[in-house]
Amino acid sequence: MNALLTTVSVADDRGRPIQDAATREVVGHAPVHTVDDLNAAIAAAATAQPAWAALGHAERSRLLRVIADDIDAQAEELGEIITAEQGKAGGAGEAHGAAHWLRAAADTVLEPQPLPDGAEQHYVPLGVVASIGPWNFPVMIAVWHVAPALRMGNTVVLKPSENTPLSVLALVEIFRRHLPADVLTAISGDREVGAALAAHPRIAKIVFTGSTATGRRIVESSAGNLARLTLELGGNDAAIVLPGTDVDAVADKLFWAAFMNTGQVCAALKRLYVHESIYADVVSALAERAEKAPMGPGQDKANRLGPVQNPAQFEIVSRLVEDARARGARIVTGGVPATELGPLFYRPTIVADVEDGAAVVDEEQFGPVLPVIRYSEVDDAVRRANGTDQGLGASVWGADADETDAVAQRLEAGTVWINQHGGVDPAIPFGGTKSSGYGLEFGVEGLKAMAASKIIRR
Repeated sequence: MNALLTTVSVADDRGRPIQDAATREVVGHAPVHTVDDLNAAIAAAATAQPAWAALGHAERSRLLRVIADDIDAQAEELGEIITAEQGKAGGAGEAHGAAHWLRAAADTVLEPQPLPDGAEQHYVPLGVVASIGPWNFPVMIAVWHVAPALRMGNTVVLKPSENTPLSVLALVEIFRRHLPADVLTAISGDREVGAALAAHPRIAKIVFTGSTATGRRIVESSAGNLARLTLELGGNDAAIVLPGTDVDAVADKLFWAAFMNTGQVCAALKRLYVHESIYADVVSALAERAEKAPMGPGQDKANRLGPVQNPAQFEIVSRLVEDARARGARIVTGGVPATELGPLFYRPTIVADVEDGAAVVDEEQFGPVLPVIRYSEVDDAVRRANGTDQGLGASVWGADADETDAVAQRLEAGTVWINQHGGVDPAIPFGGTKSSGYGLEFGVEGLKAMAASKIIRR
């Protein structure tokens, strides 16, 4: 029996059933918290915040490192919960990754900024921070939210996705072993609870990772409390493969940039523009890898691709592929569910001979589907890559460094990668442009985003 799961799962008559993403069997029951529970948690967090802030950076950082060690020690158990409710293979890897990012937040140096005339810019706690997380990396992204907020002296009330609450509740249980009471609280509730959290008058900061539609509602809610916002929203990331690129050298990277976590990554490669001179070779190389990629339940660590996490997202993936098929696009491989593996498995799909305007190109798939679009002129590829209201990430691939740099400068995205896509680093700021959100996470900028600036003049 998984001891962590036993700790956070409630009796079936008091909770909401959470299903295994692969088998759809019930793995546990999440508590159903109410708005009254939320209000009590926020009040307690507000009371606990001054004493937490008074501990100072050194002590808060020390506690975060202790928690990171405990997460590492519990990574297998925590990983089992992640794999069950999210579906990914290697859930323990996400747990270890969360511990690594927690240490990075603890170790990042943030000094007062000297200003003219002897003035200094200091960074002070905001108060109570609201964290609202997604289901694709439930534990990792919870740490991305919580670690810098705690490091800067805030307390946090965290609401996990309704699809993956158990792993986040288990993560918070580990945190709470080492923190003063009420410094971090998880509230497992429905959308009504999420809306109340974003609009609560005692919330000073909201950090959210999720869809653009939900992000817009959070912006509207924050008009009442004027909470500061960090929003990492939807991305429909484009990549451009330039003429002369060595297809064999980049094919693996291209494939996994699109299909990591079964394509359920905000900054995954989701639109691939390939020059006509190498188009057929790229399509063939990607299809070959799609057909060989091991897919199945994440409990088997040999599998690299798991299920689509939930039925609603599975329907989106299916709809986008069927729309492409109806438009005459070529389904090179995949294009059908893999029902023999489980209800929500969908075969990795390469869609060729498709153009902008098709739903599979214009909409974020967030699943195991990649449209590959042919282009003739680089200027046209850049125009098409930029022709969306989203701008989280983008990439350019090629052998000529000057050419790839020049194209990278023209792409409209918060991060532009060259000959890679989707990698993030705890020391490098990350955030979107346009409808992909605003505000920066990670590194020094991520710490500053969890604080208020105070100027001291002598």
